[in-house]
Amino acid sequence: MISSLGAEGIAVPPGFATTSHAYWQYIDANGIREKIAALVEDWQSSRTSLANTGQSVRNLFLHSAWPADVEAAIRTAYRELSAKAGIENLSVAVRSSATAEDLPDASFAGQQESYLNIWGEDALLNACRRCYASLFTDRAIMYRQAKGFDHLSIALSIGVQRMVRSDASGSGVMFSIDTESGFDKIVLINAAWGLGENIVQGTVNPDEYQVFKPLLGDSSLVPIIDKKRGEKAIKMVYGDKQTPTRNVPTSKAEQAALVLSDKEILQLGRWACMIEKHYGCPMDMEWAKDGITDELFIVQARPETVHSRRDVAVFKTYKVRNKGRVLTTGLSISDAAVSGRICLVESAKDLDKFVDGSILVTGATDPDWVPIMRRAVALVTDHGGRTSHAAIVSRELGLPAVVGTANATYVLHTGQDVTVSCAEGNIGFVYEGISDITTQTVDPKGLPSVRTNIMLNLANPTAAYRWWRLPADGIGLARMEFVVSNAIQVHPMALIHFDLLKDEKAKDKIARLTVGYDHKPDYFVEKLAHGFAALCAVFYPKPAIIRMSDFKTNEYAGLIGGAEFEPKEENPMLGFRGASRYYSPRYREGFALECRAIRRLREEMGFKNAVVMIPFCRTVGEAKLVLEVMAENGLKRGENDLKVYVMCEIPSNVILAAQFTEHFDGFSIGSNDLTQLTLGVDRDAGELADLFNEQDEAVKWMIARVIAVAREKGCKIGICGQAPSDHPEFAKFLVQAGINSISVIPDSFVAVMMHVVASEGCMTSDG
Repeated sequence: MISSLGAEGIAVPPGFATTSHAYWQYIDANGIREKIAALVEDWQSSRTSLANTGQSVRNLFLHSAWPADVEAAIRTAYRELSAKAGIENLSVAVRSSATAEDLPDASFAGQQESYLNIWGEDALLNACRRCYASLFTDRAIMYRQAKGFDHLSIALSIGVQRMVRSDASGSGVMFSIDTESGFDKIVLINAAWGLGENIVQGTVNPDEYQVFKPLLGDSSLVPIIDKKRGEKAIKMVYGDKQTPTRNVPTSKAEQAALVLSDKEILQLGRWACMIEKHYGCPMDMEWAKDGITDELFIVQARPETVHSRRDVAVFKTYKVRNKGRVLTTGLSISDAAVSGRICLVESAKDLDKFVDGSILVTGATDPDWVPIMRRAVALVTDHGGRTSHAAIVSRELGLPAVVGTANATYVLHTGQDVTVSCAEGNIGFVYEGISDITTQTVDPKGLPSVRTNIMLNLANPTAAYRWWRLPADGIGLARMEFVVSNAIQVHPMALIHFDLLKDEKAKDKIARLTVGYDHKPDYFVEKLAHGFAALCAVFYPKPAIIRMSDFKTNEYAGLIGGAEFEPKEENPMLGFRGASRYYSPRYREGFALECRAIRRLREEMGFKNAVVMIPFCRTVGEAKLVLEVMAENGLKRGENDLKVYVMCEIPSNVILAAQFTEHFDGFSIGSNDLTQLTLGVDRDAGELADLFNEQDEAVKWMIARVIAVAREKGCKIGICGQAPSDHPEFAKFLVQAGINSISVIPDSFVAVMMHVVASEGCMTSDG
């Protein structure tokens, strides 16, 4: 990177490396090659233990002398490095790199040691000896044995690099793809205060940022899809000569703050793209920020070794049914789910107590834990982020893991039956009991092409990346309510009028959720924009249709602080919902925040594929009022390619369809509401369930009528509902009626596509 990418602006700390030839010189000059071979052979023949073998081999390295020419070369290179920095006895990082690391079918993540804040020639030479010795830690010996590598064919190079003063700032790890789904259009960045070892070891819960790669080339945009603040309870800082590094608690201010600014996040994102392009494959990189100079540096890069081995054309999906209560949650590693019995192991000294085939629960893992991780069916940890040792090794082993729960070792116990689900997005769940788990394998390359657009209904931003391989034509329905309920949790009016709230418990919850936001409404805008950014990114630049809020009053009242702003209604289903709220004094300010979030999404972040959709718009006059309020808030139909759709879910939308087309660019048929209002049946009334039928002739007449008008007026029209998934004949009806798109849940995508293929085939054969 120094020689090839330095000119392009990527900063890499200067340094030097010892060669693998120097390693062999060290071995042969001390006559220890045969001794190592004999010790390893004794272990392989079961004449001695692994622990004794490893310790004996390491002692050979630690008590050997340097060949004169190798020692002189290291001392000279270190002096020159110190002189260039203008510092006597420069502080350096001493990093190990084995010759068989990061092969397509083998990754040695964390196998060899690195040493930080080493200064002085003698200390450097000792650290290099320890690097050589770490080639024969117990875990490294076992790993090579499992992979069938010859222990005496692996050499080790040592990278000696000027230390970046991240002890006075922060550091972290980043990947040029999503680590769980393999989605190749984002950069994932983890960050914590201090030296980076804590992130790798998984002893801190770091910040997490996501950057959208396709929009990084436009310097006017800020395509940061997500920013999550981690706990960052400790940080590693410089120590003394005897203990070069040590951990100290972070301050409350550090825990509440993000490590990186938006500008720094974008800079790292651009560097990740450049490094990936240079090496021609997804990359796993370490970065550090110098707290003295405020400069960012890339300190290490290696190929990503998990998704590069996968068959990207085929993917398996998991569905978990009959879930027990949620026991704990954390970050989801992998996309699988498994049920089993817990074995809680609190420390490395108790590893022998692990029961094969159990779900391993512990605080954190390091490379010493790999042998029992191989024997586990799943992993749950208290600490760690997506780039921790536990996460990296779990991916390499194909092990579903939930990391960074903060409380797993407190709330779970040995012998407990649970289900570990990593199949529901970025959040991993541990459910009580044994759930029903089903799987489906999909090969997108084997799917046929169709004329009717097949789109997806997606609500959960954290699960969106799972579906990027499907050949969908975009997102046909993204519900704002899901993002508000799960990511925001607070009623927007309670944020706007926070000081006037009477509910002290609600005020306390809001205060905790909005830490770091000086202006509380900004919390709503940022969280909403980030939630929709993840959805817009999945199939970019194909359209993503975002439905503005459609909570009923009783649902709004359930949000934090919401009860003080919502009227009580006898029939919320037909009450103050959808378009009627947007221009009402009761909610107009809240709708303005929704508009601000969409404007930020489209204009600041760059997701112009976002299409706005208005729900439950009862009259043409109401349509005009809503569009006026949107324009007042910077969202004017037609400007900056903004398209505005309307839900077709009320008979008036069908009866006056031609007039509605004058104000909207498209319709999306909401078959549930349209059915209940056409037939006069409450869709939630159990006694009338038999009467609620989306295929009733009256409902089909409504649908066929609005499709015909939309096509005549050149207006797009689609449908978002379950009926095309469940009933092939309904899909055929829609296709024959001339619908432009059918939007379904991801699990139904393949089935609906096949229904559409059959329907289009019938139309062709019918002439």
